[in-house]
Amino acid sequence: METGKKTYYIAVANGHISQSSTAATWDYKIEASDDEITTLREYFDQVFSSDWQGFFRAHVPYLEYHYDRENDAIDDTNQLIYEMIYRLGDGDAKEHIQSQGIIGKIEHQE
Repeated sequence: METGKKTYYIAVANGHISQSSTAATWDYKIEASDDEITTLREYFDQVFSSDWQGFFRAHVPYLEYHYDRENDAIDDTNQLIYEMIYRLGDGDAKEHIQSQGIIGKIEHQE
């Protein structure tokens, strides 16, 4: 393990980040520094904020659905989340992300 990195367990659907594998259900195991976890937390916060903006927009009947910046922002941020999890994740995380086609173009890092 690289110095300064800790093991974290990530649940993408609810944006949960934990250092305990038994605290809650999780999807991916990663090794990350404090700065990397801060960045990941900011991505999850962006998704949450954009999701609320989309909720409010959906309740305004005169706005057209093809003009949906909130969903675009969520998609873009989710891409960043999965790229980060892929880069920091263990073998199972990498394999799952590849098998699901979540990231279209993955740069393999040695």
